[in-house]
Amino acid sequence: MKKQLMLGNEAAARGLYEAGCRLVSSYPGTPSTEITEYAATYDEMYCEWAPNEKVAMEVAFGASLKGARSACAMKHVGLNVAADPLYTMSYTGVNAGLVICVADDPGMHSSQNEQDSRHHAIAAKVPMVEPSDSAEALYMMKAAFELSEQFDTPVIYRTCTRIAHSQSLVTLSDRADIPLRPYVKEPQKYIMAPANAIRRHPMVEARTQALTEYAETCDLNRVELAADGNTALGIICSGTCYQYVREVFGDTVNILKLGLVNPLPVKLIKDFAAKVERLVVFEELDPIIETHCRNIGVSVEGKSLFPMVGEFSQNLLRAALGLPVSETVTADEAIPVRPPVMCAGCPHRGLFYTLSKHKVTVIGDIGCYTLGMAAPLNAVDSVLCMGASVSGVHGFNKIGGEESEHKTVAVIGDSTFMHSGMTGLVNIAYNASNSTVIILDNSITGMTGHQQNPTTGYNIKGDPATKVDLEAFCRAIGIDRVTVVDPYDLSACEKIITEELAAEGPGVIISRRPCVLLKTVKAKPALTVDKDACRSCKKCMKLGCPAIHMEGEGKNAKAVIDPTLCVGCGVCEQMCAFGAIQNQEGK
Repeated sequence: MKKQLMLGNEAAARGLYEAGCRLVSSYPGTPSTEITEYAATYDEMYCEWAPNEKVAMEVAFGASLKGARSACAMKHVGLNVAADPLYTMSYTGVNAGLVICVADDPGMHSSQNEQDSRHHAIAAKVPMVEPSDSAEALYMMKAAFELSEQFDTPVIYRTCTRIAHSQSLVTLSDRADIPLRPYVKEPQKYIMAPANAIRRHPMVEARTQALTEYAETCDLNRVELAADGNTALGIICSGTCYQYVREVFGDTVNILKLGLVNPLPVKLIKDFAAKVERLVVFEELDPIIETHCRNIGVSVEGKSLFPMVGEFSQNLLRAALGLPVSETVTADEAIPVRPPVMCAGCPHRGLFYTLSKHKVTVIGDIGCYTLGMAAPLNAVDSVLCMGASVSGVHGFNKIGGEESEHKTVAVIGDSTFMHSGMTGLVNIAYNASNSTVIILDNSITGMTGHQQNPTTGYNIKGDPATKVDLEAFCRAIGIDRVTVVDPYDLSACEKIITEELAAEGPGVIISRRPCVLLKTVKAKPALTVDKDACRSCKKCMKLGCPAIHMEGEGKNAKAVIDPTLCVGCGVCEQMCAFGAIQNQEGK
């Protein structure tokens, strides 16, 4: 058997492969994206990007119903989108194994909230497994399929940023040859009309009880006793927290390591508690395990020691338990803050500059264009969730008033529009609000790492695929005024924004220019600044382009363009009233 160093997400994809999974449907979302990208490298599995997480889960359910092991993957907020099929699939159960991969993001490295997906598992009454490293990611993925088929249930595989994007050693095995299960027509099992659902609910409760009994002895949960027999302290943990405990204590502490985090065992926890003098629950985010312990009469310490927010660390554990905190390596001098910004040459910048110039209220959405909120553009007023900009601008404008009269727009990316912006636009057309929606079409799903989507014309493998015609779509649902603009052309942006803000009724602007980081986009020569012509007006700095900075003091400060960053988009050149910003030919 071969051993290999793998990312947690890569190991999860390997687990899908080795488990005999045949179909994976997902929507990209950091930190879950690479599960599907790695899965797509195995030709034995059909993989796809779906328009959103709900569709992905329903596709996986359809494949399971047909008799094939299947999976879907998403980030934690994506599970909210897919909650509708999840909660009912708990009632229907499965045919072949079905695994739902969800990646939480403690610390909110790339997310709009810090929710704990264990709540979904509890509320939906489905089992959830949680690995602590890449080896367990592979093993627990395979175990999840076995659980799914043994207990007739979808299974949630929960990971998080640190597990998904860290590496450890895994042992590879051959792919299991899992034949298709026969599809049998069972209306009472799969048609969740009220009469059938009423009969299925007791089965769900009985399954939860059976899974709880399974949790008492399964190898997903294990007790690791202190090597020296010391019983002073016991720690219950799972996921990343297990690694922190091991790094701090080694084998000198008693650990109950939980891999099946829903349902949680009862006797196993009580027996472990009886072995130690002090019992601590170490878990990130919400006190799920702690609350369970208290509900079964076990006295524990948990959130009285540890925070409810953010990622944990080894030093946080040390400090909470009164241990010496390890020294950390720091720089001798303060490191300048580097907030995230739109890339040099980002096609969204010119459009946002125009909106900011007109003091337009901008209802934003989820994507790299959210960075339009940052200074100096300060162009975004609200960001809620995928697709909310389109629905939100309709509600904002329906209330009326001076603020909303032709001074409010929604901005949404092409992929996000396909995800959940379309229905909001239908609502605008149907209920006829004075709303402008700007679709920022950069020809890719940008923020999660350049995945294809239904507007790009390519599938997950890069093969040609049906391409949604955004203009035709918008017109088909009842938007009569649809205009395409190049965001690099400031005068065109100025014209269309001015016209649209003055127009009556619904309208769509498609701001179309490919992402500057795409391999197919060739950068132009970097622009230069004629320092003699520069008047230090700093108007070019209003773009917030990272390629432009000022050098010098006061009135003698001059604009400078970094040639290693500039892609020659020409937006700043259009803004300079003195002709100081020029191309390499001095024009």
